[in-house]
Amino acid sequence: MRGARRFAVALGLFAGAVSAHSSSSSYLQLQSRGDELQGRWDIALRDLDAAIGLDSDGNDALTWGEVRQSQARIDDYALAHLVLRSDGARCSLQVTQLRIAEHADGHYAALDLAGRCPQSVTTLAIDYSLLFDLDRQHRGLLTLQLGKALYTSVLGPETGEADFGGDGAQSMWRVARTYFHEGLWHVWTGLDHMLFLAGLFLPAVLWRTRGGGWQAAPGLRGALWHTAGIVTAFTLAHATTLSLAALGWVHWPSRLIESGVAATVAFAGFNNLVPMVHRRLAAIAAAFGLIHGLAVASALIDLGLPVSGRVWAIATFNFGVEAAQLSLVATVIPVSFVFRHSRIYRHFVLVPGSLLVTTIGVLWFIERAFAVKLLPF
Repeated sequence: MRGARRFAVALGLFAGAVSAHSSSSSYLQLQSRGDELQGRWDIALRDLDAAIGLDSDGNDALTWGEVRQSQARIDDYALAHLVLRSDGARCSLQVTQLRIAEHADGHYAALDLAGRCPQSVTTLAIDYSLLFDLDRQHRGLLTLQLGKALYTSVLGPETGEADFGGDGAQSMWRVARTYFHEGLWHVWTGLDHMLFLAGLFLPAVLWRTRGGGWQAAPGLRGALWHTAGIVTAFTLAHATTLSLAALGWVHWPSRLIESGVAATVAFAGFNNLVPMVHRRLAAIAAAFGLIHGLAVASALIDLGLPVSGRVWAIATFNFGVEAAQLSLVATVIPVSFVFRHSRIYRHFVLVPGSLLVTTIGVLWFIERAFAVKLLPF
């Protein structure tokens, strides 16, 4: 049985559901008991391999034996990037056990943690810096239990130092700030989300003629309002299924959802090349938004929604998504509008850009539907 498990780990260590929503993340759980701390820290093996090199034979097939062989280096690397202080005094921390855990995006090293502080823990200051020197998009997803108070937070390059406790509850302002920021970040760093938007934005300053060709939009205001309407319809639908799924009321298989997202990206690009739909684009965007919302829900759940303020966290995340998309509309559309009469824009931006979006969408669909790897991202 143990041999079969090791064999499965060797085969599947870098595998998992292919998802552009899954950026580099670790999962940190901490709980205080008097002056003691206990916890667990899940760090992606692919991230550890990039940071300290786990694949000793260089065959791109990491085994359980290679992970065990590197345990001391894994422990040292992790603990060097996490500092805990209670009432200003540093707490000791050590790894007591290394295991393998499976997440939706692959296999992780699960580090069981034990620590001790100079006195009973009522407040805790966390200094988290894992992988920030290699990946500025990395996030540490924290769940912290201090007495009866439960805290969740997202630890990033700008938020890696955070203080908890003393107030007995997680403030609504902290929840709003954290999840609004993550909503922004989801759009700005989510490759499939950005490519879908690119498919919508590329023709935004052009209108379809009856013959299926393109003509320049007559005014900037009309182009802005038209695009903003499509994006808002997408966001409203996106927010609906995201909220339902994050609250546990709706659940669909991950492979089906992620394949559907890829299909929407391919459609957004292909529709610019071969017009299939040129009316009621807002309704089409809304339909696609329902699929994207289900996909993002798993990432939002991974952020560790607070027990109190769960609905507020989801709402502010959605506000962040809409704010990020509208900021892109306000930035991209005016620039595109300047070049809308140019043949260069139509032949060297619109067509190649749409072809690129379509191609990546199709390859993503094949990857996600059939569990194969075709692209390096």
